[in-house]
Amino acid sequence: MDLRIVLVEPLYQGNVGSVTRAMKNFGYSDLVLVNPCKLEGEARAMSSHARDLLESAKRVSTLDEAIEDCSIIIGTTGIAGSRFDLHLRVPGYSPKEMKERLSGCSGKVAVLFGREDNGFTREELKKCDMIMSIPTSDIYPVMNLSHAVAVVLYEFSDIKNAQAPLADPGDMRLLYQHLTELLDDINYPEHKKEKTNLMLRRIFGRSCLLSREVYTLHGILRKIKRNSVNDADDDSDDGSYYEK
Repeated sequence: MDLRIVLVEPLYQGNVGSVTRAMKNFGYSDLVLVNPCKLEGEARAMSSHARDLLESAKRVSTLDEAIEDCSIIIGTTGIAGSRFDLHLRVPGYSPKEMKERLSGCSGKVAVLFGREDNGFTREELKKCDMIMSIPTSDIYPVMNLSHAVAVVLYEFSDIKNAQAPLADPGDMRLLYQHLTELLDDINYPEHKKEKTNLMLRRIFGRSCLLSREVYTLHGILRKIKRNSVNDADDDSDDGSYYEK
């Protein structure tokens, strides 16, 4: 599995340097920084012998750029899900449970870590296929960014690889687009669409769909859409048909 660490607008350069050190400890090198803080002397000092990862980290201005070539997007959060957040943070998995879900798959997987002060925005969480939380003590549940990255990488370091390729990111985006169009076609209640689209993304995201599975789903959705259009045409022609 090709694992990418994405830091979204990290605030402290020391944390970024420490993240690169943790990545090198566990053999990972794909780091993308979304609008990072200035990375100067402190970042280099904290990176220690992983300065090469700090220098080679890709810097982008949007989260979409960071994840556009990834098949699975995992968001990390220290806030448990609730009925008030429209399923933004549920269902949540521990790093161990996430490893079990990803075992046997091959492809690019992005693990996102949010801002040190306020994590992710709602729109950023909606881009995630799965949500992961590290079990911590209720006494002090908030972890340092680099410590959280280290825990996740430690758990993922012995993940089992296989020849089951995850679906292409472009095909997954098209699948979610088709599902959204389907809700429109069946006149799904407008006030429920956002929540339902998110739930569908989480259902298919945690399934870790393979290429052939996505092709099959595309075929089913195209058939449903054609039948829906044909049914609508038949309804509109009923009057003229019977007049004949």
